Amino acid sequence: MQTVTLGASGLAVTPVAYGTWQFGGEWGPVDERAAIEAIANARSTGINFFDTAQAYGFGRAERLLGAALADELRSARQSVVIATKGGLRRDGDRLVRDASPAWLRKGVEASLDALGTDHIDLYQVHWPDPRTPVPDTAAALAELMAQGLIHHVGVSNYTPAQMAEFATVLPVETVQPPYHLFRRDAETDLLPYAAEHHIGVLAYGPLAHGLLGGTFTPETTFPPGDWRAGSPAFTGPGLARNLDVVSALRAFAAKHAASVAEVAVAWVLAHPAVQVAIVGARTPGHLIESLGALQLALSRTELAEIDHIMSAAVAVGGPTPEGMS
Repeated sequence: MQTVTLGASGLAVTPVAYGTWQFGGEWGPVDERAAIEAIANARSTGINFFDTAQAYGFGRAERLLGAALADELRSARQSVVIATKGGLRRDGDRLVRDASPAWLRKGVEASLDALGTDHIDLYQVHWPDPRTPVPDTAAALAELMAQGLIHHVGVSNYTPAQMAEFATVLPVETVQPPYHLFRRDAETDLLPYAAEHHIGVLAYGPLAHGLLGGTFTPETTFPPGDWRAGSPAFTGPGLARNLDVVSALRAFAAKHAASVAEVAVAWVLAHPAVQVAIVGARTPGHLIESLGALQLALSRTELAEIDHIMSAAVAVGGPTPEGMS
C-alpha cells in the first residue's frame, strides 16, 4: 500500500490508519480473539499505521494491539507506526482530562507496558486540559522525547490557539480532529492552520459515528449512556433527515460502483490538509470496503455534488470525555 508523509513528523504512514477505539469496551463486551484477528487482518492488508489510546479501556485496546503485532514489534519494529494518546484518567465513574506532567509520564509508562514496546512512535494529548497550562504539558512531553520513550508528539481535539501555545515550547507535529461529512467545522480554521504550519492531520470518525456505515434505519435506537441517544442528529426527525441524506449519498456512490463508506473516506482524504483517515473495523469486509476509498478519486464537480447533498443534513457533534461513562 502506498504511504504518505505525516506532516513535519516525517513518518511514512498508510493513508488509512486502523483505529482501535472499538476494542476498549465502550460499545459492549469485546471478543479478544476476534479483536486480535481483526488487527492482524488490518496489518495483512498493508496498513502500517495503528491508532489507539490509554483511555480505550485503560490498557485493553493497547494490550490487544500489542498482542496482535507482537512479532513485528519484537523483530521488525520499524515496519509499523504506533500512535497512542494520553491525558485522560478515571475519577470514579467519570473520565476527566489530566494532561499534567505526572499523569502523562504514568500514561506513557502504562502504554509502553501494555503495547509491549520500548518506544511510542507518535504520542498525542487526547484532549486539552483546562487545569494544566499548555506549556507544562508540552514541556513534559519534550522530556519524554529526550528520554527516547516517545519519538513524535501530536495533539487531539485541540484548537489552533491551543496548538500555537503548545508550539511555544515544543512543535506540534500532528493533530487528530473529528472530521467527516456531517461535521466540517475543522475546515474553518483548524485545517488551514495545520496546512500552514505543516502539521500532519489524522482525521477521526470518517463514518460519522455509524451514520455513514449504511446500517442505521429510522428505527435505530441507542442504549442509555450512549451519547448518540441524546443527539438530535441521531434521534427523531434529525435521524430521519440524515438517513435521507445517506440515501442520496448511496445513489451518488452507486454511480461510481462504490459504497457510502468508500465515498465518505475518500471525501475526507480529498481535503489537501488531511493525510490520514482513521478507520475502525471489526470485520475484514468492513475494512476492505474502507480501503476501497483509496481507489476513488473525487473530482471538483463530484465534491460539489456531495456538498449539495449534504446541505440538507443535520450536523453531528460528538462525545466529550465528560459525556462518556
